[in-house]
Formats: sequence, C-alpha cells, structure tokens
Amino acid sequence: MPAFLDAPVHAAYQLVHGIATAIEPFTGLYAAAVAIVLCTLAVRLLLLPLSLAAIRGEKSRAALLPEIRRISERHGKDPERVQREVAKLQSDSGTTLLAGCLPMFAQLPFFWVLYTLFSTAVVAGQSNQLLAGTIFGAPLGIHWPMFASTPAYLGLALLLAVVAFLSSRRQLRLLDETASPTARRLARFLPFGTLVTAAFIPLAAGLYLLTTTAWTLAERTVLMR
Repeated sequence: MPAFLDAPVHAAYQLVHGIATAIEPFTGLYAAAVAIVLCTLAVRLLLLPLSLAAIRGEKSRAALLPEIRRISERHGKDPERVQREVAKLQSDSGTTLLAGCLPMFAQLPFFWVLYTLFSTAVVAGQSNQLLAGTIFGAPLGIHWPMFASTPAYLGLALLLAVVAFLSSRRQLRLLDETASPTARRLARFLPFGTLVTAAFIPLAAGLYLLTTTAWTLAERTVLMR
C-alpha cells in the first residue's frame, strides 16, 4: 500500500471497526457489512449539498425544454445551429452538465480508501480484523471469483442490475429530442458500468457501490418531483 494512503486507510479502519464493534451485539457476523452501509450513508449525507446543487441543475435544464423544442423546430434543418443555440441557452441560464457529476467525483476518495482497506491484510502494523466480516458466508475482502460458490455475489449483481436498470430508464426520460444517439446510448448503458466495476473490487467495495447508487436513484426520484 502506498505510504500516502496509510493515514486515511488507518482512519477508515478505526471508524468502520469502531462502528462494527458497537453494533455487533445486534448484527452478529454482519456487523462489518452493516458498518460499511452506515458509513456510506454518512458520506452521502455529507455530500448532500452537492447533490442538491446537481438536482437544481437538472431542474433548470428541464425548465429549458420548451425553449429547446422551439429552437429544434425553428432550425431543424441545421443541426449544428441547433447545438449552438442550445449550448448558448444553457450557458446563459447557468446550467451545466458538470454539476450533475459532482457528487460522483466527490465520492471517489472515499471509494478508493474503502477499496484499499478491504484489499489490505495489515493496517497500521496490525491484522485487518474487518476481513473476517462476511455476507452470506462470503468474506468482505473476497473478489468476484467467489461468484460461483456463494449467493453473496449473485445477490449483489442482481441488486446492482436492478438499480442500474431503473437509473437508465430515468436518465433516458430526462433527455430531450435534441439529444444525440451517442448521448442516448450513454444514458442507456452507462449505469450498468457498476456491474463491470463490481467484477474488480472486493465485496465490501461492491456493497458501498450498491448503497451509494441506490441512494442516488432514490434521492433523484424523490427530489426531482
């Protein structure tokens, strides 16, 4: 493990292990898994201001749809002009696609620390006791090859697929008629990238991924009403 990760990984270990120890009388063997879920929810609460900014941006873009339709009807024979006019409209209104990505980018350090924590047998010179945690018999530090011998990965993959499917449908509904075929393909298939990611990360990090993507879907569904 690179030296610069020692401090954040050790801090994460103390936090997750402390929570797991506190809730173990109630959760038993699932204490570490529940602690990961609780830490993920705490991270998402900390990032709520960024999420609210992203949602305001989505609402602003939705409010522009009538004007975008008029531009498309007025200059339908000139796609390049339509793109320029739409870009100018979004610029003048202060909307930006980047705002919608801020919560995802802000989570990357937390995700990487968790990935490293459950890929490391020794933390701060001591045995990583969190690796003893399990979900349906599968150790939290194990990777995708265990898929064939435990229901844990099957359940994780199924739940990730459900969340990805619902997220894909939601993103497609948000696209307007000026969206390019490439944008539509990305909206349709990009959410399923979580399944690919899960194939290369420990089960614990996959649990984080499931929790945070489910949070995002629920958050956008409720607050975009």
